[in-house]
Amino acid sequence: MRRKIVAGNWKMNLDYQQGISLFSEIINMVKDEVRGDQHVVVCSPFIHLHAISQLAKGHPRVSTGAQNCYAEAAGAYTGEISAAQVTSTGATYVILGHSERRIYFGEDGYLLSKKVDLALKSGLSPIFCVGETLEERESDQYFDVIRQQLEAGVFHLSNEAFKNIILAYEPVWAIGTGLTASPQQAQEVHAFIRNEIAAHYNQEVADSTSVLYGGSCNPGNAPDLFSQADIDGGLIGGASLKSRDFVEIVKVYNA
Repeated sequence: MRRKIVAGNWKMNLDYQQGISLFSEIINMVKDEVRGDQHVVVCSPFIHLHAISQLAKGHPRVSTGAQNCYAEAAGAYTGEISAAQVTSTGATYVILGHSERRIYFGEDGYLLSKKVDLALKSGLSPIFCVGETLEERESDQYFDVIRQQLEAGVFHLSNEAFKNIILAYEPVWAIGTGLTASPQQAQEVHAFIRNEIAAHYNQEVADSTSVLYGGSCNPGNAPDLFSQADIDGGLIGGASLKSRDFVEIVKVYNA
């Protein structure tokens, strides 16, 4: 059985106290309202990580993660955070390859593969993002783009190492725009990703890999998206900043 995961990405939002307050609300709501076996991951800015990781202790449904880590283990890289430093906060996940990192910071497959390796070495589970721009979708290049992102970023891993990877399909044209891939569009790409995993590794690995949908997912569209055969949860942006909206998305799996 693949794990059902709903991960929140707070991006560069919330000061320290606001983040602690929001996470406390989420923890309490999950404890009181979540009835399925789904798992919740909150990926916060670095300033919150240690504090929210402490709050998450004793809550088996809830984990914490970073939104990035650096591609070197240590050294004179002013302002960067290593994978080992993320682990030391108590966090167990890290988002890598998010389209905003690729676009704004020029992160390519080679750099991301180094980050993936260091994250795994440090005991973190990467949530590795892939997805196409609007131009790439309209020109029917999206399968090629996603295949290249997988090959460059994670397909160098062994079977055993790859089992620690969570994938997230995020159509770039749907992030922060209010646009959302239809359930059929999302399912088509998720099925393609799973077939690529099977071709590169084997069907067992493909069937056990959680693939999340990211891209303007909200309480209204989550039920239709999450009902698709190859969608195993969501990587939630804006809706993760509102405890009620976020937990309502988590609760889609209560039934």
